[in-house]
Amino acid sequence: MRFIIRVVINAFALWVVTLIPALQVSIRAFAPGETLQLVLTLLAVAAIFALVNTIIGTVIKIVAFPLYLLTFGLISFIVNGFLLWLTAAITSVFGWGLTVGDFWWGVLAAIIISVINAVFGAILRPQKKKRR
Repeated sequence: MRFIIRVVINAFALWVVTLIPALQVSIRAFAPGETLQLVLTLLAVAAIFALVNTIIGTVIKIVAFPLYLLTFGLISFIVNGFLLWLTAAITSVFGWGLTVGDFWWGVLAAIIISVINAVFGAILRPQKKKRR
């Protein structure tokens, strides 16, 4: 259930980022490119982004732990931009998906996606029940 909620939030965040034309981030929908195909493409790209972030992002964070300490965590912006760019590279192989025009705009888009994920994650996170 958490993964599905995470994918939906990621899809929404990706959609918001694609609405900002200066970021040079866009989505190529499945053929024929109608609204339903765009939503399905956003969900598929969000699922791939969540998997890339979970698997490869975790490995990078473990390996680059000294850099995280050295830069006080600012390297995470570059890592998130790289993971977004990697997701774009993976989905472009299929002929649909995410396109990122420039790496640094991808870093800014990843920051915006992270902020949206943090806000919606805080709102939709299941609350723990208090014991009496």
